[in-house]
Amino acid sequence: MSVPALHLAVELDGDGAHPAAWRRAHHSPGHLLTPRRVADVAAVAENAGFTLITLDDGALPPGSAPDPVGRIGAVERAAFVAASTSSIGIAPVVPVTYAEPFHVSSQLASLDHVSGGRAGWVVTEEDRPEAAWGWGRPVVDGAEARARESRDGVAVARALWDSWEDDAVIRSVATSRYLDRDRLHYIDFSGRTYSVKGPAIVPRPPQGQVVVLGHSGTVPAEALDVALVTGRDLTAVAAAAAAAGTPRVFAEVEVALDTPDATGAERVADLERHAPWADQGRLRHIGSAGQLVALLDELSAHVDGVRLRPLVLDEDLTVLSQLVIPALSQRRLIARPLPGTSLRAALGLTRPANRYAAVAVQEDAR
Repeated sequence: MSVPALHLAVELDGDGAHPAAWRRAHHSPGHLLTPRRVADVAAVAENAGFTLITLDDGALPPGSAPDPVGRIGAVERAAFVAASTSSIGIAPVVPVTYAEPFHVSSQLASLDHVSGGRAGWVVTEEDRPEAAWGWGRPVVDGAEARARESRDGVAVARALWDSWEDDAVIRSVATSRYLDRDRLHYIDFSGRTYSVKGPAIVPRPPQGQVVVLGHSGTVPAEALDVALVTGRDLTAVAAAAAAAGTPRVFAEVEVALDTPDATGAERVADLERHAPWADQGRLRHIGSAGQLVALLDELSAHVDGVRLRPLVLDEDLTVLSQLVIPALSQRRLIARPLPGTSLRAALGLTRPANRYAAVAVQEDAR
């Protein structure tokens, strides 16, 4: 399958990557958590030609006073966006450190049905002990234990998505049967902290498996469709991408672009008066649109895509839409996803076979 050299994703949580981004936003603070704001920003990203949007989330509210300290759940926002878009992929962040994987898998399968096969899932961890209190559960202590919960959560979700074969729903009026029970399967998962029998309560997603994104090292490479890699420079990103071992690799890139009103550096300095822009170990570009285009061109030799984290959405998305994406299109580095195309197809990923159906075929052949 022919795919472009680079796929563009953008993180749309809050007002931007900087904790004080709301101070430069083009709307009142009270507008941030409205459905209109969610739909408007998603529409800008889709019309610009991004392949994918991601929506950050967690059990605890983001930020601290005087900055905004609330958000709507990522899955709920994703479902709302799915109804108002037609081509862009939508990947909410859903940690499974404490959340029930059975419920998470059902939510994401439902999102894939609602969006017509455009759902993704960004797997992260809850590393603050207060998150456990919110769930009323014991603290999952230590990086190894959190990685285990993420690994088990992804394994359960993937098995549950396969627990319904594609033709399990028969809707037979003549026999008054809605399901073929022989095409529903128990997954019989048993882990260190929980077990899941299944099957799922939602039919298999249109994509077969929702596209799973995560950071290398947190989830095993074989469980990911897209690895999110970091590095403070091109060399570090290239090394991380080469070691990822996943079908697709996206680099994390923070951007503060020059605008007609101020340079990227001036905009960062303005916000730094209120709060620091913490170094998360990601590649960071502060400068012109042309310089970002050149950087992304270089990155395309090492990764399949980038997830951009704009300093201030209302300012940087405009520059990305008007200057960066058109320039990348002219270089034939990117291609706009088409309506009706699944996220898997847009990323050049095949639709996976159902593990239980494959076993049944093998047994019938014996």
